[in-house]
Amino acid sequence: MNREQILKMPPWRTNPQGKIRRVGIELEMSALSLDQLATIVADFLGLQITSDGRYARILHGDEAGDWLVEIDFNLLKKMGRKIHDSDTFEGGLESSVEEVLAWAAEGVVPLEIVSPPLPLDRLPQVEDLIAELRTRGAKGTSDHIIYAFGMQLNPEVPAEDPAIVTAILKAFLCCYDWITDRVAVDLTRRITSYADPFPNDYVLKVTHPDYHPDMRTLIDDYLRYNPTRNRALDMLPLFLHLDEKRVRSVTADELIKARPAFHYRLPNCDIHKPDWGLYLSWNDWVRIEDLAADTDRLNACCKRFQKLQHNPLRRWFGNWRKELDTRWLAS
Repeated sequence: MNREQILKMPPWRTNPQGKIRRVGIELEMSALSLDQLATIVADFLGLQITSDGRYARILHGDEAGDWLVEIDFNLLKKMGRKIHDSDTFEGGLESSVEEVLAWAAEGVVPLEIVSPPLPLDRLPQVEDLIAELRTRGAKGTSDHIIYAFGMQLNPEVPAEDPAIVTAILKAFLCCYDWITDRVAVDLTRRITSYADPFPNDYVLKVTHPDYHPDMRTLIDDYLRYNPTRNRALDMLPLFLHLDEKRVRSVTADELIKARPAFHYRLPNCDIHKPDWGLYLSWNDWVRIEDLAADTDRLNACCKRFQKLQHNPLRRWFGNWRKELDTRWLAS
């Protein structure tokens, strides 16, 4: 592993309880069967496998919590938990529909590994797991034109403090163009609206240097402009954790799960590539947190960003991505 592949540590290393911060990892891939993938992960981590229906496996025995290996298709997972009675018309019909859905999903819908929230010092173990899966034949986003596969990071919030949460959101919005360039989001994932851009009015509102809301206002502003999971940085799980009633008054989407973490869902999962790894997207996230943690630098960056947003010529003919890389995000 060279110097660029070392997993960096964020500026905030403890969670609201004063313990080491945790990160949940979600990896989508293909070319292995459900049971093959579950077995590889379980053997690598020393875990035991149980079934949760026909399309999901739960891996027990990790002190951090259970791992999940499943097909990323909510309807099919629900059907897979039902016991069919082939002697009844309804049971036979539902079984046939399930078979058709399973056939249609094969090769298109990815298998997904979902980790429990892992302490920061266990991230190298995830990197090693990725390398093992690569050697066992796992394929990722760029292996096929139809693969809209992703990797999602769920960094635990360092504090349930509106100032810190807002600072990280400000930094992310200022750096959105830079990070989309770095990630090089796959065309198929862009076409399927996997992570739509934030509305420009919302970006301008939040990145204004004088925007310092309390938590209620921060949540209300987000819900007004972004009542959807389809954002590169999905704040709904965190806001659902902080204020369930507020979020549920706007969206009843059952796929939104409360968690005390940011939900960063932009990166591809190119697990089959030898130079691809967790370090790429994780280290970029750390650079954004580094910017957020430096109040003076963040305020100056926001002022510069706002000036460019209000001057189309300077924005079009300048190079904001390069300026971010060399000035505001310089490590």
